[in-house]
Amino acid sequence: MISAETACRGRSGPASVVTMLVAPLLLVLFVPFSPSCGAQLPNQAKAKDPPIATNGQPFPWDRMRLPTTVTPLHYDLALHPNLTTLDFTGVVRIELDVHEDTNTVILHAKQMQISDVFLLAPEGIKRLQVLEYPRFHQLALLSDSMLIKGRKYEVHLAFAANLSDSFHGFYKGSYRTSSGEVRVLASTQFEATFARGAFPCFDEPAFKANFTIRIIREPRHIAISNMPMVKTVELPGGLLEDHFDTTVKMSTYLVAYIVSDFKSVSKTTQHGVKISIYAVPEKIDQTAFALDAAVKLLDFYDDYFDIPYPLPKQDLAAIPDFQSGAMENWGLTTYRETGLLFDPEKSSASDKLGITKVIAHELAHQWFGNLVTMEWWNDLWLNEGFAKFMEFISLDITYPELHVDDFFLAKCFEAMEVDSLSSSHPVSTPVENPTQIQEMFDDVSYDKGACILNMLRDFLTPEAFEIGIVRYLKRYSYQNTVNSHLWESLTNICSSDDLDEGRLKHTEFCSKRKTQSRASKWYSGDELDVRAIMDTWTLQEGFPLVTVEVRGREVRLSQERYLKTDDPSPSEGFLWQIPLTYKTSASNTVHRFLLKTKTDVLFLPEEVDWVKFNVDMSGYYMVHYAGEGWNSIIKLLQHNHTALSGNDRANLIHNVFQLVSIEKVGLDTALELSLYLSRETKIMAVTQGFGELVPLYKLMEKRDMKVLENQMKSYIVDLFQDLIDQQEWNDSGSVSQRVLRSYLLLFACVRNYAPCVNKATQLFNQWKDSDGTMSLPVDITMAVFVIGARKPEGWDFLFEKYRHSLQMSVKSRMKTAMAVSPLQDKLKWMMEQSLIGEIMKTQDLPDVVVSVSKNPHGYQLAWDFLRANWHTMIKKFDLGSSTISHLVTGVTNQYSTREMLDEVRNFFGSLTEETGSEMRCIQQAYETIEDNIRWTDKNLPLLQAWLDKRNRRVYHEDL
Repeated sequence: MISAETACRGRSGPASVVTMLVAPLLLVLFVPFSPSCGAQLPNQAKAKDPPIATNGQPFPWDRMRLPTTVTPLHYDLALHPNLTTLDFTGVVRIELDVHEDTNTVILHAKQMQISDVFLLAPEGIKRLQVLEYPRFHQLALLSDSMLIKGRKYEVHLAFAANLSDSFHGFYKGSYRTSSGEVRVLASTQFEATFARGAFPCFDEPAFKANFTIRIIREPRHIAISNMPMVKTVELPGGLLEDHFDTTVKMSTYLVAYIVSDFKSVSKTTQHGVKISIYAVPEKIDQTAFALDAAVKLLDFYDDYFDIPYPLPKQDLAAIPDFQSGAMENWGLTTYRETGLLFDPEKSSASDKLGITKVIAHELAHQWFGNLVTMEWWNDLWLNEGFAKFMEFISLDITYPELHVDDFFLAKCFEAMEVDSLSSSHPVSTPVENPTQIQEMFDDVSYDKGACILNMLRDFLTPEAFEIGIVRYLKRYSYQNTVNSHLWESLTNICSSDDLDEGRLKHTEFCSKRKTQSRASKWYSGDELDVRAIMDTWTLQEGFPLVTVEVRGREVRLSQERYLKTDDPSPSEGFLWQIPLTYKTSASNTVHRFLLKTKTDVLFLPEEVDWVKFNVDMSGYYMVHYAGEGWNSIIKLLQHNHTALSGNDRANLIHNVFQLVSIEKVGLDTALELSLYLSRETKIMAVTQGFGELVPLYKLMEKRDMKVLENQMKSYIVDLFQDLIDQQEWNDSGSVSQRVLRSYLLLFACVRNYAPCVNKATQLFNQWKDSDGTMSLPVDITMAVFVIGARKPEGWDFLFEKYRHSLQMSVKSRMKTAMAVSPLQDKLKWMMEQSLIGEIMKTQDLPDVVVSVSKNPHGYQLAWDFLRANWHTMIKKFDLGSSTISHLVTGVTNQYSTREMLDEVRNFFGSLTEETGSEMRCIQQAYETIEDNIRWTDKNLPLLQAWLDKRNRRVYHEDL
């Protein structure tokens, strides 16, 4: 799964897959198992009191995790959803394997009526007693005779429930046609713990089984599921029953089915897999790009992983109501419409990149996650970190014109923002209840996971890394894994026991390896303890700050945890094995060193003018250049910034400003370094410059400090003015150039840079006069819409076009522009309408609220709305979800006063555990506000002094 927030934003920025790469700008503009049931697993959450079933009887199991006494082999699932009454009925027969004698079967079911429960045993059919324990979503099926170890049994259960009002389980959705007709559909979203709301099942990832599914529908609808349909049977009453082929062995969270009136288009891959894109009929003409991308990417993964995709088809469905960004259901991946639909005339370069990345992510899951699945949700990163990482590996090869490498660093910066707080968690961390599981779908699992994999790939070499992960996938196909299985697969890849003679890359690599020197700490992979290294990155939270001090030829190194807190104790006792890379003024060679200890010393062959560690930011760590280190880097950037790569420059900008927060570096040093940005042209360095500078004035907007705020805004505009003036108002150039153009023109217009405002106003008026028929260059539409939405008549016109547009990427840009308008009555109305969900989709509510919160005219409105509608939103979007986390942190992360901290604490402190008081995002919100308060109290006077000094310097230069 990819969360909407993860798929579509820079941290806390307005989310939409379509504006995914403009989002970092929007971020900164409008941001900164009981004994009767058998074996139990260790460290399991228990019921606080002996569990009592709903009928008053003792419930025979007191753990949240299911027992392993009985496991499912096969589900025969028949469903009948009624899209008129908005409910469904079903029958499931589950074939069981009994591992210990027992008279009890424990499984999951949530908010459904259970009836007709039977045991099909070798000696005949027996009715079972059913006990329900809703707190853990569990059923106990009690037999009056023992189920014998080694024998096969079946249980039969009938069930009924309402289609869910939320975005998970088996839920109802709808869309409005161009003629105004509302059409209803039903679709599924089962990850992480929602299959139990659709049918009784063993709803944990390790309980893999095969599924044979049948769905009853009306003739006006179609049904699709994980596998191809094998036949359709006519039933009495004019209904049809579709029978689907049996799935491969898989986890419950990957089961999927949709009943709708969707249309489809199809192609076949070079490996013979049928790819189909499903969408509402009026948008089927926007599916061609996604279809071609899916064909190309599935073929790529088939070859790269050296394991054939095991299903005969892969469907990709664009769902009108969808909370997350996309979901990897095996054979039927589901997406937000913005994540799949592309109009060549109306979609932007960033739309193309965003859609391709999301498809690459979900198709990577068909191997990482589906074929090989984490044993439990504590190792979710084995699914999500890999899928996020493979987005970049796959697109770098299949779509080189997208220059996807230009955007990878942003993922690591986003992860570090969360990982620098004491409320962070290890990549692999214990979780038990559904809320804790939902909270694992965050930047640590996705983005930090991807960044440490990238570091490991650089460490082992790309060839060795590829061989190791292919070995991992082949060794554990259709099984469940833990961290250590991956590390073992990446160790000793050239041992004779594991040499894959059938894979040419493997044999060629290992032949070459034999000729390499064994002296290198870096390259001799058979001598490396990959697990020992990577356990330091996955089993402890946070990341290291490496301090570098150069004295002549001697380079002194030390490491500590980077942590934004007043209390140093949480950073004690942390030690990482860090694959350091560095280059110097004397050579372009990348040098490598594995730092295993708290301190160490390197010796250079000669004295140098400068040294740069973490080359291209291949490592997940920060660097502080002590002594004269930062001064030498500032001098280099001012005189010859292209001596370092664009990624190196972005890395330095990020590090120096982050070091101000922990008082390793003075604000004046960071600002002096930023002066070189007037000559910067590379997208990652430019956007990171904005990402560090804009939040400084965003903090002031909520402190009524207009003079200093405006000085800071003027400094940033001056810094980038030459680059802004170079931008043409068209769609020419590479993907990176086009994304940068959108970014710069939007910034310039928001900051009231006169040439930009005048041009955007002219274009908006022309577009409005044409009743929206005039074709605007796609890349500049966000800037034009933002200016147009400033006035009531422009906002109203934009909203009318939003209501009637069928182009999802255009709607997304319009929605964001309307949310950053200064018109407070419009902002409030927009949030209310998003909650109602008729005119604006409720799936977009979190993005709208967070966008309004970044708006200086709307932040109080957003905070009031969040509090007033908290209980409604946690029911709709689910406690612990990335959506709720995005709301909490997005709305509060620019507060920087004691008064606002008290207000935030008072509200969240009033919640109960059932309404979210224990969620990690609330602790993150407190910590972020506290860090903002510390930063502003210390640095605002220094900022004022530096800006005054610079203004005097500029004044004298002008004379």
